[in-house]
Amino acid sequence: MTNRVFIFDTTLRDGEQSPGATLTLKEKIAVASMLDAMGIDIIEAGFAASSEGDAQCIEAVGKAVKNARVCSLARAITGDIEAAARALENAPRARIHTFVSTSDIHIEHQLRKTRDQVLEIIQKTVTLARRYCEDVEWSAMDATRSDMDFLMKAVSCAIESGAKTINLPDTVGYSVPEIYGAMFEKMTARFPDVCFSVHCHDDLGLAAANSLAGVRGGARQIECTINGIGERAGNAPLEEVVMALSVRKDYFGCKTGIDASRIYPTSRFVAAVTGFPIPKNKAIVGSNAFAHESGIHQDGMLKNRETYEIMRPESVGLTRSQLVMGKHSGRAAFKSKLEEINAALDDEAFEACFLAFKNLCDRKKNVTEEDLMSLVHDYHSKGSSSFVRLINFTLAQDDEASYTAKTIMDVDGKEKTATASGNGPLDAIFTCINQSTGLSPALDSFEAHSVSQGCDAQAESIIVMTEQGQTYTGHARNTDTIIAAAHAYVGAINKILAKGK
Repeated sequence: MTNRVFIFDTTLRDGEQSPGATLTLKEKIAVASMLDAMGIDIIEAGFAASSEGDAQCIEAVGKAVKNARVCSLARAITGDIEAAARALENAPRARIHTFVSTSDIHIEHQLRKTRDQVLEIIQKTVTLARRYCEDVEWSAMDATRSDMDFLMKAVSCAIESGAKTINLPDTVGYSVPEIYGAMFEKMTARFPDVCFSVHCHDDLGLAAANSLAGVRGGARQIECTINGIGERAGNAPLEEVVMALSVRKDYFGCKTGIDASRIYPTSRFVAAVTGFPIPKNKAIVGSNAFAHESGIHQDGMLKNRETYEIMRPESVGLTRSQLVMGKHSGRAAFKSKLEEINAALDDEAFEACFLAFKNLCDRKKNVTEEDLMSLVHDYHSKGSSSFVRLINFTLAQDDEASYTAKTIMDVDGKEKTATASGNGPLDAIFTCINQSTGLSPALDSFEAHSVSQGCDAQAESIIVMTEQGQTYTGHARNTDTIIAAAHAYVGAINKILAKGK
């Protein structure tokens, strides 16, 4: 058995299924490019049959990436497989990933089929996918709650029909490491020449542990997402499984093709474009992951870093220098720092980000690495579908709690002015924006946090709102929290308007 583990990233498909994590096409291409540069083997770019937007994303990612195999998900339905094939038509290295449920509870209550009918579906759809694409992956949805004898038959049927990779997902996060690992031991013993894959959800907080147990059991592909984002409690975090295999190669005996130094900047970028902040205590990429406060720990670190650090922060792309740039920094220094944080930009993007950097320097004495990452994120977010734009606003405090706001907005090319009062500055501004756009979404949550250190730090504001049962997220940064919040609100509004087009 090979000791090479392939990394299958599904941030753009399963990760985007997180409520409110909808990305623009430009943001998806930027994420895919970062994943490709990191050395991801397979990028699942979307679910072609689910929407025209997903099909366009898969096609665009297929053209943009240079090394990774690009994949589309497809149900075991002829139309889905054909849609996936069309979206992947121009991708140099393509994969169709089709699936069907194999647990009795899904077969009876969701599919309303018999086991024999499920086997017929597998044979028919995998064969069809194989006609369109040389590389076909088949997944047994809800594998961990499936009868093992029937699961063996289903896997055998998929392999005989042309599937090269077999995924046995823990769809509902039900399994535990010992049982999940044992399942792969049985499967790899029965089918030694097939690449088996793990795909784990984190409902019980065991996604990473189960994924690694699957590797111990013989699986050689891990399906995961950046920061563990995904449906419900999320997926196995890429950064955790990759670094576990790296740090504990003595135990797992496996390696990946990942450039781990790109993990941290990619993690921060995905957090920025999705609007899902990274918890400070998050393994590998949290801001406290390499912080040592205990006196005993600090003493040990001063004597030998290995006493309390099992990996270097530099190994995942986190550098030690934080105050990095200022208003006197030139293009050469700016370019060098971008290269240091693995933020590759073409000439047009570089010039746009350099201009934004100079503008930021007028408001901040020192610009940190986090600020630079934010500039790169902001560049990739611009140029997307923008139906409304906040030109300017003013605020007046009426009394201790009441404010009056006046906004000037560009709405589909027409300038609109609105005035409204509210219980606080943000309530007043948001009400004006609603008046100008004709929308009245429900505000679910508002968060603001610093993206760097110091009194002049940029604030990142994250708005989550609901419109007609659909969740939308907006995010923006500014040294002024109220300005950041206003632009974040407009960003979410634009996503609502884009959905209706």
